[in-house]
Amino acid sequence: MALFGGSAAREGRERGAEFVRALWVEPSEEEVAWLAATATGGDVDHARWELRYARRALGLLVAQRDALDDRTGSLVARALGEAMAADPAVAVEMIPLAERQFNDRLAAYRDALRQRSAEPVGARLGRVLLVFAGSVRAARSGGLAHAGEILARYLDDANGALRALFGTAELPEHTRPSELGVRPG
Repeated sequence: MALFGGSAAREGRERGAEFVRALWVEPSEEEVAWLAATATGGDVDHARWELRYARRALGLLVAQRDALDDRTGSLVARALGEAMAADPAVAVEMIPLAERQFNDRLAAYRDALRQRSAEPVGARLGRVLLVFAGSVRAARSGGLAHAGEILARYLDDANGALRALFGTAELPEHTRPSELGVRPG
């Protein structure tokens, strides 16, 4: 019996690819203009790439963290890698650099989500965006809240796409999740 074979595996790969297509949405012009003015010294291309990386990294983290099936994260990671390798916005010779840049940001966003502190998650994520965009100063100012709002929206969008493509947990009414686990007999 093949664990990942057959039509179920193919369907999983297709859902992973569809989820990645949802992460491939371009950032809005308003978001790009704001980040360029706030953190990249007017470099619109850099701002656009930082927002692209953020959406894709947060989407992968959502798939790894919030999916109902443990395999979803790896399905999405594979589809994301394939999409990045075929991205027409990246010159072929620049793909290894784009992958390294993405992985650096993925690690930083993962750390920000895992961090335990009194600081809100949006602020921690916003700081990551602003630092990679090139402005520690903006991370210390009012720009942090706005960056956090953008990334919170990206998280919500990724969660919505994840639920739409991979399903939602359905609990019996008036039952706590902890009551569904296996109890010692």
